[in-house]
Amino acid sequence: MLQGLRTVIYHVSDLSAATTFYTDVVGHGPYFNESFYVGFNVGGYELGLLPDYDGDGDGVATYWGTNDIVAEHTRLISLGARANDAITDVGDGIKTATVIDPFGNVVGIIENPHFSVDTAG
Repeated sequence: MLQGLRTVIYHVSDLSAATTFYTDVVGHGPYFNESFYVGFNVGGYELGLLPDYDGDGDGVATYWGTNDIVAEHTRLISLGARANDAITDVGDGIKTATVIDPFGNVVGIIENPHFSVDTAG
């Protein structure tokens, strides 16, 4: 049984540039930063970077929660991501969107008023 998001790993071609990009995205530096892996704690979840990627995204999207999808989408674009899937109301007040990070990864964001880390299981 799935218990919720724990770790997301993005494969990147430039670990240093990716570390800078994701430091700006999450608003703080990594808790683990080595040449073979960089890890960020994002609200109790792991965002990891592996330096072994040389192409465009493989279609996998992981959705990260946000309280204001419009503001977050705008912020990600301003940091260097490019729009992929537009903000879409998928029903019941839930909105999703995806962007492509500067390294070719699909990054999803979700505004879900029904989800709380405290009640997730």
